[in-house]
Amino acid sequence: MIRRLYRLWPHPGLLVQLWSLTAALAVLQGLLLGLLVPILRALLQPEPDFAAATPWLIIGAIGLVAYAVLSVIATPVGFAAAMKLAVQLRHHLMRHVTTLPLGWFTADKKGQFSRTVTSVAGTLSQLTATIGGPAITCTLVPATIIGVTFVVDWRLALLLLVTLPIALVALGRSWRTVAAVSDDMEIAANEVASRAIEFGQAQPVLRAAGHATTGSVRMRDALDDHRHRYRRGLHRMLFPDLSYSGVVMAGYVAVLVFGVQFLLSGTLSIPDTIALLVLAVRFLEPLGAMVDHASGLGAMDYLSERVESVLRTPSLPHSPNPVRRLEDASIEFADVTFSYGGPDAGEKPALSEVSFRCPPGTTTALVGPSGSGKTTVTRLIARFFDIDSGNVRVGTVDVRELDHPVLLENIAIVFQDVYLFDTTIEENLRIARPDATWEELEDAARHARLDEVIERLPGGWQTRVGEAGAQLSGGERQRVSIARAFLKRAPIVLIDEAASALDPENESAISQAIAALSDDPGRTVIVIAHRPTTLATADQVIALDGGRIAEIGTPAELRDAEGTFARLYHQYEHARSWHITA
Repeated sequence: MIRRLYRLWPHPGLLVQLWSLTAALAVLQGLLLGLLVPILRALLQPEPDFAAATPWLIIGAIGLVAYAVLSVIATPVGFAAAMKLAVQLRHHLMRHVTTLPLGWFTADKKGQFSRTVTSVAGTLSQLTATIGGPAITCTLVPATIIGVTFVVDWRLALLLLVTLPIALVALGRSWRTVAAVSDDMEIAANEVASRAIEFGQAQPVLRAAGHATTGSVRMRDALDDHRHRYRRGLHRMLFPDLSYSGVVMAGYVAVLVFGVQFLLSGTLSIPDTIALLVLAVRFLEPLGAMVDHASGLGAMDYLSERVESVLRTPSLPHSPNPVRRLEDASIEFADVTFSYGGPDAGEKPALSEVSFRCPPGTTTALVGPSGSGKTTVTRLIARFFDIDSGNVRVGTVDVRELDHPVLLENIAIVFQDVYLFDTTIEENLRIARPDATWEELEDAARHARLDEVIERLPGGWQTRVGEAGAQLSGGERQRVSIARAFLKRAPIVLIDEAASALDPENESAISQAIAALSDDPGRTVIVIAHRPTTLATADQVIALDGGRIAEIGTPAELRDAEGTFARLYHQYEHARSWHITA
């Protein structure tokens, strides 16, 4: 456990300091108890020998002062450790996650990382400081007492020595059970949390159905499941805890019986017997207290595994000599095959032998039915994932040979699902370029048609957009995202067009903003497009179907070819005319 915790923190100096102080206090405590032997030998005589006892009493006094000083030093270290360890562990996790492929950040993985970097890291750090220290004490005090007992009577020392590993084995079983129970309980706790959020969000529906106080069936089932798992967990932990307590009590009884027998047989003196029985009590007392820490140790084991599962995720491979400059803004795919599960997963590839080239300064539209591979193309350009075979080149360089930060500095992405931070519109734009001037901000807003939105907001540029941009409509969030792309001035822009479900005003504004992005002759644009207004600005259209390229050409050429593009184009036009008529 100590080695595992030591590996988690990149700079474990604070842990070493805390554990070293705890270990010193534990060993010193055992040695001070060992002073009972010479002191009692000197005093429990027909004629007490105070002269013989005095040096040991002086050593004991010095030891107590040292113990007090170490305790004073250890107390603030312990108080500060939990917070400092949590900060360090969170920074470690954050640094590691910035090296992971962007494709790793699925909805589930983002939720897992969020819980790990907040509650898991904080709880683990707190337990390391509050449980780790006492666990060391409860181990080293008995170990020190065994060493002292060997000096006095090797027979009783062997009894204690046999008790210690048996007790630790029983304790290990106990905390492994706790770890398994913690895992089981978290499943139930997560479900209850989800249902509680649902309970709050669905109040209008629940009240209309007469379930405002009882909640939904799913919530009641979640609570019942949590109660069942909790009861089952208590039953699972009962036998390991009792087994451990039984081992500790058996060890004490054995020492007591044999100690009295050795005293009556004359092989052990009265002072030594009294001292050893006191030592036996102090040997078994911390061992008995360990059962109180078993749940904490089990939780530490479980939480450590949670953190390690994130840290074990392999980072994005880096070239030993990466290219740090793009020659131009061209994009090229050469026989690219890619599967989300990897080449050995046995699943159908998302892309198969895809080849095309986008010259610098051109606009390419990707079209195709859902699942055809359009979004996958844009993700591979930004190196969210590494391909199975072939080459993806940006600026004539394979993206795997490019310095990844340099690649991302030269790419602006307008995602289909726009995420805005819970701050002002200005700050959300400055994420693209923090040092932008007001003129540059206003110019980007004007080109993205965001200025119209800002004018009607009560706080203008300083309006807070809410969590994930909840205070803005979908179209308004898209305009913010496009304004970021203008502000960044990246030579390559990838757009996952998402205006199909918007109202006509926002759809028109966003289409015009995308056209404005494409007007820059120094910018290469790849846009996932569906609307004729967007397609009309494209220099070439790539039609995908089933992960393969069905056809490539200009919009006019493909519209007359009666292929995949023409079919999708006519479907959209038919749906649009039906919507207008309706």
